[in-house]
Order: sequence, then structure tokens, then C-alpha cells
Amino acid sequence: MIRVLSTKKLLPNQRQFLLNAGISVLEADFISAQHINFTFTDIHDNLIFTSSNAVNAVAAHPDVQEIRRKPCFCVGEKTAQKLDEAGFTVLEIAPNAADLAEIIKNGYRFETFTFFCGNLRLETLPLSLKISGIHFNEIEVYETALAPKKIDASVNGILFFSPSAVEGFLAANSISSETCFCIGATTAKALAQKTQNIVIANKPSVENVIIQTIQYFK
Repeated sequence: MIRVLSTKKLLPNQRQFLLNAGISVLEADFISAQHINFTFTDIHDNLIFTSSNAVNAVAAHPDVQEIRRKPCFCVGEKTAQKLDEAGFTVLEIAPNAADLAEIIKNGYRFETFTFFCGNLRLETLPLSLKISGIHFNEIEVYETALAPKKIDASVNGILFFSPSAVEGFLAANSISSETCFCIGATTAKALAQKTQNIVIANKPSVENVIIQTIQYFK
């Protein structure tokens, strides 16, 4: 039987999708996100979120009502769904940070933005906005910590959902012949020095990584 390792705990329906396809699943979280203390000071007219972890941190803040009416720009359908559930209005969604930067540059150049992020956020979005002269600030709302753990079981594939998860996995494990399924190009880039056996999802979602995995092994 084909067996894969997911580097994050999957939802029951996501796990079942793999099981229904005859694929055995191991799961472990190789990163953890912890909310940190922050305040809603100097919040601009529009809000940017590139991860659901940032949405969770902001939504849990006792003063979240102060900013809930501000329009949101986000990366990924999952992040958009989290924002909707938290009572925010999503104005623009993009599949990745580079595309979101282009949307902002082309349609909202004279707007102002506050970017809610984690301590390991990538430079893609802020650097692009800075070069374009778009006025924005950043508020760090959570910290991502690596959670390495040794996996002794043999697997045919590994599912990666962030560069940090790649780092957490490689801190205690190595990659040999396993096929690596990545949620996006940035995650794949983190593996580039370790393996060429990489499949990138067509869309940056957990579900699409799972679909790619099933199609590959079928």
C-alpha cells in the first residue's frame, strides 16, 4: 500500500479523501503557531493577511471590533474563509503573495495598508509594495516555531504546506526517494537543494495538494 506523511495534521475529511483512494496516511505537525501580544495602533484603511494563522490571532484579539469594518486583501481561499467566519469583508483574494502584490499595485496604488503577519513572513509582499511606493505598515501577531520530530516509518510521499514545515521536517529527517508534494512554489524552493522529486499543487490549498498526491500515485 502507498503511504504518505503529511507535515501538518489534516482535517478528518481531508484524511478520508486519501484513505478512500487507498493511500495510508501518517500525520505530524512540524511547526506550531503561537499568538503574541499586539495592539491595534496605527491601523491603515485596508488590511492584508497572507495566512490563516494571522487571521486567527487578529480574530482572537479583544479589540477586534475596532477594525472589523476595514476591507481585507488576502492570500488563499482558506484565509478568505477564515476572514469571512470572523466577520471581515474580503475585497481581493490571490493565490500567492506575488499575485496579491500585483493586484494592489495595479488597482489600489494610492490606498494604505496594514499587513498582519508572523515572525517568519517572507519578503515577497512587503518588498514589492515598498518598491512600488505603496504606503503600508506591518504588525506581527504570531510566532512560528519549528517542531522537529523523527519519523522512522517508511513513506512513498511527503506533503508540505509551508517552507517552515520543510525546515522543521529536515531538522530531524532526510529525504531520499520520496516524492514531495508542495502547496506552492515557495515551499518547493525550500526543498530544491534536497530533492528533484517535487510536485507542486495547481492551486495553493491543502485539498489540491491531496488531489495531486492521489493523481500521482494512481
